[in-house]
Amino acid sequence: MSVVVVTGSAGLVGSEAARYFARKGMDVVGVDNDMRRTFFGPEASTVWQRRSLEEELGARYRHVDRDIRDAPAMEALFREYGAAIELVIHAAAQPSHDWAASDPATDFTVNANGTLALLEAVRGHAPEAVFVFCSTNKVYGDTPNRLPLVERETRWEVDPSHPWAGGIPEEMSVDRTLHSLFGVSKLAADALVQEYGRYFGMRTVCFRGGCLTGPGHSGTQLHGFLAYLMKCAATGAPYTVFGYKGKQVRDNIHSLDLIRAFDAFFQAPRAGEVYNIGGGPGSNCSMLEAIDLCQEITGRELDWSYSDTNRIGDHIWYVSDLTRFRTHYPGWRLEYDVPALLREIYEANRDRWLGGDAVIGSDPG
Repeated sequence: MSVVVVTGSAGLVGSEAARYFARKGMDVVGVDNDMRRTFFGPEASTVWQRRSLEEELGARYRHVDRDIRDAPAMEALFREYGAAIELVIHAAAQPSHDWAASDPATDFTVNANGTLALLEAVRGHAPEAVFVFCSTNKVYGDTPNRLPLVERETRWEVDPSHPWAGGIPEEMSVDRTLHSLFGVSKLAADALVQEYGRYFGMRTVCFRGGCLTGPGHSGTQLHGFLAYLMKCAATGAPYTVFGYKGKQVRDNIHSLDLIRAFDAFFQAPRAGEVYNIGGGPGSNCSMLEAIDLCQEITGRELDWSYSDTNRIGDHIWYVSDLTRFRTHYPGWRLEYDVPALLREIYEANRDRWLGGDAVIGSDPG
């Protein structure tokens, strides 16, 4: 028996991972207690995705409705499967820097303490397993905003003469910056994952993601930029853009492209690695550009407004430099760009959205 444990298994990355590795013949143990509903309300619940996984994957999928902060429960789960666990994909998290400020203790315990509980369970019962952690570009805080930025008609860009104009590398400092409380909790987890790799020799990796998205995203006001923007465009719900003239730029990666990167690492793992991962130079957009694409795909005008106040610690421009990962895993490549992403999100969710609710919009996370 070959087992992959996926935390946050009913979320965007977790559900993509569950399907992907089940198709490869692995048994999937999914850990998810629908905390996303607690964080963001009923519209963000992932129960629909859990039911879909159980129906599609059948005996290949076992769902465990437990909290990753429950160390005894995690220890018991990993003891049950032991050395059969070959891969752990840790995608469970409190993912919003806005929400984190409302409840710092919950944010930190979920993101940092939960990660520690999992690492200890793996070290005790499946030390040879590959441990993949979904980190975030928010570990760099607002340092990207210090880059020399140039304003264009629809976006901000980094001065072409700067060495990081094509993307931000892993060498960017995580010090002396405004992280947001979410960034701090994820940075703590990120450092733990690295340390368990370097100190204990475990095969661990941190993928510092840009905007992760795809048709399985339960997008909501505080998290899930492209999916939520497309939902508002499709349903007629209002959307608010905060600051930077709507020209702030994010790179966007399809969840399937991300899971392919995880698999590449799984096939040839390293210890204590760190990679920036996202759409890179080939898959990024500004808010204004994303709005235009959503309107084109849905055939209707988005009801959006603008607030001159940007969110605290928000990035003006963030594009991932993918060089390090591509150098280590030259067979991996992106299959999706932003237009293809948005079309798939719309086609996959249109019927469900049009039968559901309309809510208030926000800007990218």
